[in-house]
Amino acid sequence: MKTSQGFPSGPQAALLFLALFLCEFVIAVALRDANRWLGLNDMQLGVLAAVLGNGCVFAGVMHFQQLTYRELFHQSPASARATLVLIVPPVLLLVPGLMVVIVTAMNLLVLVAPLSAWEESMFSRMADGSVAATLAVCVMAPLLEEMLFRGIVLRGFLQRYSRWQAILGSALLFGVAHMNIYQFVVGLVMGTVLGWLYERTRSLIPCIALHAAYNTGTIFISDLPETVSLSDTVLALLVIALATVCGVLALRHMLVAPIARRPAP
Repeated sequence: MKTSQGFPSGPQAALLFLALFLCEFVIAVALRDANRWLGLNDMQLGVLAAVLGNGCVFAGVMHFQQLTYRELFHQSPASARATLVLIVPPVLLLVPGLMVVIVTAMNLLVLVAPLSAWEESMFSRMADGSVAATLAVCVMAPLLEEMLFRGIVLRGFLQRYSRWQAILGSALLFGVAHMNIYQFVVGLVMGTVLGWLYERTRSLIPCIALHAAYNTGTIFISDLPETVSLSDTVLALLVIALATVCGVLALRHMLVAPIARRPAP
């Protein structure tokens, strides 16, 4: 196990999330009190509170660590342009396969633990097609969550713990932070994949791309027809499997072998 004193440790990460939730809660209460002048709906208030809350926490943490946004987003020896051009396309090929796996797991989970009325209402608001909801799910959540969970938490964990302890620990916290069993499952699976991707690339660029593409896909999948022929389903699954295999092989070629030959950071 690594012993260098990176920030945060596991307990420090838990306190960091608590500080974030409290900050967002206080800002949300203040915004609701001021909403007669702002005229925002609940989703818009939530997005604004999340942005301001995360901004306050990030400003404090990055000042404490003397970390610049450039270092936060891309610490890789490879250029950001090379990462965007070479790594992001095969990463996006993984999205349909991840959606199939996670949607299947979610459907099985719902059979065991049906959604409550409050949870159904919450998920419906997240996918209601409004500009605020789309902005929150497809842009703000991927950006802010990757900055926090991979850019700060996993970065610190990788300095303190072994590779897979750090990845799985950050994925577990990512799932728990969503505060419901359904998004916990999603967060655990996605957090593991995103954690591996960050550990290999030391860049948030492919992580944000994967996270945003997945979240966008979950919105559009709700518009698909409920009844699909067997032949169309089989064809779609074959295409998805092919895309996933191509993405995995490309990433394995570019990320696994080269990094295995150089010393761990």
